[in-house]
Amino acid sequence: MSYNKQDIEYMKRAIELAKKGAGFVNPNPMVGCVVVKDDIIISEGCHEYYGGLHAERNALTRRDVSHTSMQNATLYVTLEPCCHHGKTPPCTDIIIEKGIKKVVVGVLDPNPLVAGKGISILQNAGIEVVTGVEEDKIRKLNKVFLKYIKTKRPYVLLKTAMTLDGKIASYTGDSKWITNEKSRKLVHKLRSEMMGVVAGIGTVKADDPMLNCRINRQQTTDNGQQTSSIVSVRQPIRIIVDTQASISLESQIVKTAKEYRTILATCCTDVSNTSNKMELLKSRGVEILFCEEKDGRVDINDLMIKLGEKGIDSLLLEGGSTLNAAFLQAGCVDEVYAFIAPKIIGGEQSKSPIGGMGIELMKNAIMLNDVEVEQIDNDILIKCKIMSTDNSQQNLVTQQLIDL
Repeated sequence: MSYNKQDIEYMKRAIELAKKGAGFVNPNPMVGCVVVKDDIIISEGCHEYYGGLHAERNALTRRDVSHTSMQNATLYVTLEPCCHHGKTPPCTDIIIEKGIKKVVVGVLDPNPLVAGKGISILQNAGIEVVTGVEEDKIRKLNKVFLKYIKTKRPYVLLKTAMTLDGKIASYTGDSKWITNEKSRKLVHKLRSEMMGVVAGIGTVKADDPMLNCRINRQQTTDNGQQTSSIVSVRQPIRIIVDTQASISLESQIVKTAKEYRTILATCCTDVSNTSNKMELLKSRGVEILFCEEKDGRVDINDLMIKLGEKGIDSLLLEGGSTLNAAFLQAGCVDEVYAFIAPKIIGGEQSKSPIGGMGIELMKNAIMLNDVEVEQIDNDILIKCKIMSTDNSQQNLVTQQLIDL
């Protein structure tokens, strides 16, 4: 069924509302809803946090519109209304109950519990339904949800920061700071929006990082202006890939594990030498996740499956060159954020973002597309998607991945 320019404008508003849920609704999707009657927006809402009301119910049950008739109104929603009982009742029920005449949907819900059933229920109730409005933008917004609901594996964003000559640290290992303060704040925002942040034991030993989110987020008004209200962010789950469980009990990660959820992914099988270490880590709040072994290190694909089973839908990969290479070779990276600073440090021994021996022939390079370029003060941020996760095309030699 066709839609018009007005439908697009109202759906764009619903998309802006949906963005308010970033970092709060995982593993649910970000959803926005606008209710229009006589060409006037009479109510709107979004899915605000995991376990809270869905966008449609928030829009249709707001206290300030409790006496407003929704009869014969049009409802715009970014994702197909649910039709099953979960943490909240079906949204299709309240849409029908309120007498909505028309529903405009951005994207069909791939969740097998919905998957077109919501639309069928509305149509059978005599409600006109239009689909596909601003679909590409909404799919991009909910890329994490759309992957996780289909595969039960986390969406992986590889973040790296390098100098203009492609170095992530000097030959001495110094890396503070490559990028400017504004770029680093953006990374903390990414941490607040992704469910987990991943680093390898090499990074932990070299930098002793916290890997937490150290920014606050301000609420916004309906016109997009910031207010003085501060919203506490959800801290990411910290996941350390550590084959031999060699992490120090004195590291910042371990010392703060009771404050920030921390998972140690290992495949260490030498129980006689590590059982006491494991118990000490557990007593300090560290969760131990045993993974399959592959080529003497943690099997990244098995790690992805196990993290997905824990309900972790997204990961910010903040490892060094070794971990980055391991994830790429396993075909587990979906997107890359490359921050490039206008600095040159040189040095044959200075590390680059991707380790290992690399590819032999240029034709075997991992290809990326959907490229976006953004300037952040003097830094440049390049965003791009991995074109293929076919392991046969990702021939990064793994001889140098032994320190995971």
